Amino acid sequence: GAEGGGGGSGSREAVERLVREHPVVVFMKGSPAQPLCGFSNAVVQILRLHGVEDYRAHDVLQDPDLRQGIKNYSNWPTIPQVYLNGEFVGGCDILLQMHQNGDLVEELKKLGIRSALLDAEKDQEKK
Repeated sequence: GAEGGGGGSGSREAVERLVREHPVVVFMKGSPAQPLCGFSNAVVQILRLHGVEDYRAHDVLQDPDLRQGIKNYSNWPTIPQVYLNGEFVGGCDILLQMHQNGDLVEELKKLGIRSALLDAEKDQEKK
């Protein structure tokens, strides 16, 4: 293929546009409704736990160029990949870690997204 500017869906410019098009962007295998790997499913479930329904998901299985392009872009070898505010956060394991240590709630707050878990915790405290 021609390595010109602009490039296809896997080019740095194209990937950059995708990660910046929404505050929460996930590159995964399959779709949020039907994840096609356990790790992608885990990411979807974590976001769901936090009540994050409004995010962009890109199915890399539909687009081999994008699949390679996103790995090059983040310098991260695996899918899924999660981006918050255009910044690469990590894959399933990192998102899970952030979920467990409370960092994800803080990161979402920076995006103006209130984690549903905050409300769940408040209900626990009332008891």
